[in-house]
Amino acid sequence: MRRLGTVAAALVLAGAGMAGTATAAGAATGPAGKASAACSTAWGSGDKSATTADTKPLTNVKTSRTACYDRMVFDISGAHGKLGYHVGYVDAFHQDGSGERIPVKGGAILQIFVSAPSHDPVTGNQTYAGTAGKPLPGVDITGYRTFTDTKFGASFEGQTQVGLGLRAKLPFRVVQSGHELIVDVAHQW
Repeated sequence: MRRLGTVAAALVLAGAGMAGTATAAGAATGPAGKASAACSTAWGSGDKSATTADTKPLTNVKTSRTACYDRMVFDISGAHGKLGYHVGYVDAFHQDGSGERIPVKGGAILQIFVSAPSHDPVTGNQTYAGTAGKPLPGVDITGYRTFTDTKFGASFEGQTQVGLGLRAKLPFRVVQSGHELIVDVAHQW
């Protein structure tokens, strides 16, 4: 009798494992063009920051989009170790240093400070051609699901400021990959 109970328990556990595998496989192979169940919205919308002492100049900003989120990438070539940043929602976007208000289109504004100036601190030569109050050069967010506007704020006291307009206040994450700082904003909660 004991052996029969053990065999029954093993069969139940094996069946549960196969059902879990089938569910995961179905989520990964869902209909094309629709957000899959794998899209995470657990990032939260609270401020995120990290500090660093090693600052190298910002050289480029680019964007991309996926089924789950829109992405902005800050290229800080030559940076080694952890990159510094402060990212959070603001009611209005004000230029760092002057305090001048810069209009940003959208239902929410994500303010991004990256610990990287847009110029070479030694030579003073510009490394990223951002202009205060203007859209980010070379960045086209036409057709993006979450991003609605980009504005360059300033490069002041060793950091660069960017205003990112969003259609709504949505969860976001900040991650580092090598010399790139990545800001992902989810399409939904």
